[in-house]
Amino acid sequence: MIFGKITYLNLLPFHIFLKRALRHSVEKKAWLMRGSTPSKINRDFEAGRIDAAVISSIKSEGHLCTDFGIIANGEVMSVLLFPGKKRDDTDSDTSNALARILGLEGEVMIGDKALKYRLEHPNEGIDLAQEWKEKTGLPFVFATLCAHPKYIKRIRRLSKRFFASPPKIPYSTLKKEAEARDITPQQLQSYLSKIYYRIGWRERRALKLFKKNYSKIK
Repeated sequence: MIFGKITYLNLLPFHIFLKRALRHSVEKKAWLMRGSTPSKINRDFEAGRIDAAVISSIKSEGHLCTDFGIIANGEVMSVLLFPGKKRDDTDSDTSNALARILGLEGEVMIGDKALKYRLEHPNEGIDLAQEWKEKTGLPFVFATLCAHPKYIKRIRRLSKRFFASPPKIPYSTLKKEAEARDITPQQLQSYLSKIYYRIGWRERRALKLFKKNYSKIK
């Protein structure tokens, strides 16, 4: 099985889990080597170059997915829009669409670069997850863990194991990942506290609403 990997901090707990959970050294090596952006992972998944991945919510329709996602119930800090001339973030699919659904025009910025910018300029930009929450009262699901039919049972078992025993992030790992992005471990810890991963009924409702609204504008 080839597992796609998004190299953003928002999946750090899941990455720690997968390092232990992937059974075969070949699988683990392939996963470690395939780090990329959400939009690239989406294309690789749809083309069948990878067997399972956390893919953008906007691309999950018609695929077999789990109850694992990347979710924020309000402020997320790593998905921003700067009002002005429209400019999509090429790393994104879902966030670009979210800006349109919210009726906002400007430059979209996602991921670790957006987090670092928000930490350095706390009063600049619109947090799109916070904007969605204010307009709908719901959390926002940025991505879901999906797999092709051959591997979906195994991936669902993996997600259940993750929820049954979420990994603790060693301080050494927290420090290493934070320093690599030029932020502090405390800032990284605070950021991760804004993100959760279990898709329940509210999150499914939010996903349904997002996809319904997207179908009207695409």
